[in-house]
Amino acid sequence: MSEPSTRSFIPKDYQPPLPSDRFLLHDTPSDEAVPMDVIIVGGGPAGLAAAIELARLVRRDAEEGGELGEIEIGVLEKSETLGEHCLSGAVVVPGPFRELFPGLRDEELPFRVPVEGDRVYLLKKGGSLRLPTPPTMRNHGHYAASICEIVRWMGERAEEAGVNVFTGFPADGLLVDRSRVTGVRTTPAGLDRDGEPGGGFMPPTDLTARITILAEGTRGPLTQAYLDWQGIGAENPQIFALGVKELWETPRQPEAVIHTLGWPLPPDVFGGSWMYPMGGDLVSIGLVVGLDYPQHSLDAHELLQRLKTHPLFEEFLAGGELAEWGAKTIPEGGYYALPKRLYGEGALIVGDAAGLVNVPALKGIHYAVLSGMLAARAAFESLKGGETTAESLAVYDRRVRESFIGRDLYRTRNMRQAFKKGLYAGGFEATLMTVTGGAFRGKLIPTEEDAAEARKVVEPVPFNPDGARTFSKEDAVFRSGNSTRDDIPTHLVAEERVPEDVGTFYERLCPAGVYEWKDDRLVINAPNCIDCKATDVLGPRWTPREGGSGPSYKRM
Repeated sequence: MSEPSTRSFIPKDYQPPLPSDRFLLHDTPSDEAVPMDVIIVGGGPAGLAAAIELARLVRRDAEEGGELGEIEIGVLEKSETLGEHCLSGAVVVPGPFRELFPGLRDEELPFRVPVEGDRVYLLKKGGSLRLPTPPTMRNHGHYAASICEIVRWMGERAEEAGVNVFTGFPADGLLVDRSRVTGVRTTPAGLDRDGEPGGGFMPPTDLTARITILAEGTRGPLTQAYLDWQGIGAENPQIFALGVKELWETPRQPEAVIHTLGWPLPPDVFGGSWMYPMGGDLVSIGLVVGLDYPQHSLDAHELLQRLKTHPLFEEFLAGGELAEWGAKTIPEGGYYALPKRLYGEGALIVGDAAGLVNVPALKGIHYAVLSGMLAARAAFESLKGGETTAESLAVYDRRVRESFIGRDLYRTRNMRQAFKKGLYAGGFEATLMTVTGGAFRGKLIPTEEDAAEARKVVEPVPFNPDGARTFSKEDAVFRSGNSTRDDIPTHLVAEERVPEDVGTFYERLCPAGVYEWKDDRLVINAPNCIDCKATDVLGPRWTPREGGSGPSYKRM
């Protein structure tokens, strides 16, 4: 028997720096710049909630004889159509939706089915033990929903309210003047593999704005660059998880929302899985893995494939067919990882871009919607007052922290950090934190960013997908609807040379098969990328690319 490997490495040592110069443009806007009053970067729940709420406030002001006048609101979304890049669990807390659409009943909101019950299991290979459902994971009164459908529906409401929704237009950089954000520049389209204009070339477009709302979602590069530029830190660095999800058409659906801990995850890896009914013949399953895992060969996509062989999942997937597949990263740092301020001169940060996710409850969509609404109210008040300074927009930050977002995150402020000790010790401490409302170990627990965590080189256990219940990464990417041009220039910034251990780490880390260690070098298959941004956390940097590239989720 060979001796176990003692090799290890730290991913941060091989991660390129964020190319901030690309994202912070001190240029004078083009003479053909499109003038807007408010630009929202990102057409997900947070961005669309901001647009809808702001349009409503402006309309109400006009009806009451206010002097603000007409306001041009623009939403920039990188996907070809709304919802195609949106991925989430998703069990949705309806409260913020009710507030955003007060005239509608729950039955008229874009939800699928109410949650009828909850079950939590500790899995072992071939068996399971049902556990009491923690208070943070109880979903009575919530709804199972498709985040794609929610976003498409919200987009229709936004356009009905007069919002300009620009799909297929990624924001490539922030236009800045001294410390102020003055708008955005879009990504060019039609570049060939070498980055030169090819057929169908479209140059970038500048859009100017008095206020820019960053709703890019997880690991938004403009948000990262803005926070670095402004020196806006946090008490702890943000840490992340990678979620891999599948949607199945099955003859049988579970009666309750199911969450699991344990197998197939190693005991020293934070994460878990879910399975819940989506209405009709649809079942959502997925697995989440904390990106601080210590084994270099861990593969989240492969773990999800193994999970489907467990009897608890086989029972419901038997006779079914995979409909869609996707993956995304999730901010997990919690309260102490929030930026010290969520505003600046002409800028606000909302939703996942700000790290507004409650990890113990496995939810963030309702935070995204509420933060978007609060940003809209601050923007409206600033526009009404004739100033869009940092001082005038600071009210947004205060309201977020005083809302149930801030209260929830404070109560659960150290729960994710507790699991740095492993599943069982972390579970024990998390229970005490729940019982004491966060008072147990309530002070800051310092953590390192995920890329600073050492990875031990561990040989992977072979796994061969069968193509019926379990699938390769290539098959999975096909099920994501990815239609990126084969000759698109790479949008991933990697070190020119990395050691084999690091290259195989990227290969296993990426759920979409973008990275391949071949002939002693790292090969990057950029068109495979589904914008999950996992390697942006631990390795090669993700940058915006041509509009419409990436996945095309329809029902996730």
